[in-house]
Amino acid sequence: MPAAADWSGNDRSTVDKSTADKSTLGAARPFEPLAQRMRPRNFEEFIGQQEAVGAGRFLRQMIERDQISSMIFYGPPGTGKTTLAQMIAGMTGSAFRKLNAVSSGIQDIRVIVKEADEQRRYYQKRTIVFIDEIHRFNKSQQDVLLPYVEDGRLILIGATTENPFFEVNHALLSRVRIVRLYQLSDGQLVKILRQALLDTERGLGGQQLAVDDEVLLGIAQLAGGDARMALNILEGAASMLPPNGGTVTLEMVQEILGQRVQRYDKKGDNHYDTVSAFIKSMRGSDPDAALHYLARMLAAGEDVKFIARRIVICASEDVGNADPMALVVAMNAAQAVQFVGMPEARIILGQAVTYIAAAPKSNAAYMGIDAALQDVRSKNCGAVPMHLRDAHYKGASKLGHGTEYIYPHDYPEHFTPQEYLPRELAGAHYYQPSENGTEKRLGQYLHHCWPKRY
Repeated sequence: MPAAADWSGNDRSTVDKSTADKSTLGAARPFEPLAQRMRPRNFEEFIGQQEAVGAGRFLRQMIERDQISSMIFYGPPGTGKTTLAQMIAGMTGSAFRKLNAVSSGIQDIRVIVKEADEQRRYYQKRTIVFIDEIHRFNKSQQDVLLPYVEDGRLILIGATTENPFFEVNHALLSRVRIVRLYQLSDGQLVKILRQALLDTERGLGGQQLAVDDEVLLGIAQLAGGDARMALNILEGAASMLPPNGGTVTLEMVQEILGQRVQRYDKKGDNHYDTVSAFIKSMRGSDPDAALHYLARMLAAGEDVKFIARRIVICASEDVGNADPMALVVAMNAAQAVQFVGMPEARIILGQAVTYIAAAPKSNAAYMGIDAALQDVRSKNCGAVPMHLRDAHYKGASKLGHGTEYIYPHDYPEHFTPQEYLPRELAGAHYYQPSENGTEKRLGQYLHHCWPKRY
């Protein structure tokens, strides 16, 4: 395999190891955070993401064969996006450059392109450019990359915590491979922590720390799938002990962490994913799950008015006429949380959420209005029938407006059949009551009135 490029892009075969910076050679860097020091350098040290880079997987084979194509790593924080980019830098023969989308711009890209041309012309080497937080590049900055990714002058590796299908230009997406990385499991985090405890070169192996499995699992659970956070917690606990070691306890971990940081960005994927899970849990009649996602949003400081609006929508869309009281409860809750405010608003929201989750479900009204709108938008629906037109003005009868209207309250059961739809839509059927809750009774009444339709 060709000599690998180091983090600055220099060919390691030309580095004088007797004078090189120890960080280049992987030695311990005591002033760097533990999470930075413990970044895996190869697949033997890398834990997790077997779906993407497990043995025999396409991406792993491409890296090992030095046949990298442009790609974007997409996943939550602390799941290995930057680490994989560093591993690619160390395992391929390409020049490697790194940018952060927050602090870089078009001029930085142009400089790298010029260097890439020189690398290809004089050294026959490709250039990999790693762009962290690529979703923060605006459209113009992303467009600058297009021709260079297209003609192969740059191999782009992007990293993002946001859904690239929302945040990255479609033109750029069509030229890259999306590699999805997933939140690490508690077991995988425990393995990562054990690596750090045993590693005497880069980790905490020289400090003689005693950490029970229960404590490691507690750290993993608090980290919520984020390896960087887990290592930071462990490092913080180790710093509280004397240099000759000691025992890390759960109490120390809680003291370091204070209150768990919720991974929840009000404008990002976690926001939309949590809201989606919240609504689907109510729709799926699981009050426990619905309360869990409500708690996530409240703990992260979500606007209670936003939460209340989602509950109101769910009450009508997913419960509907199976339990008309659901909308009443939801609307009262929406008004009450604005009147009361937090922290008491959590109680009101909890009541509304559990009522809607436990209520019988029907989307018949929702489906009905959408079907009617589809006809209105796509068909010639005709005029309002003459007998239904407004007759409350002088001269209306001369126009025939309302003259043949039959008043239902003049008949037994306050109903008598007559045509209400325009002639062009005769026979159209939009509302199909379910057999759930109150709507079953409504369906029975409609069948009595319109036996051929219901």
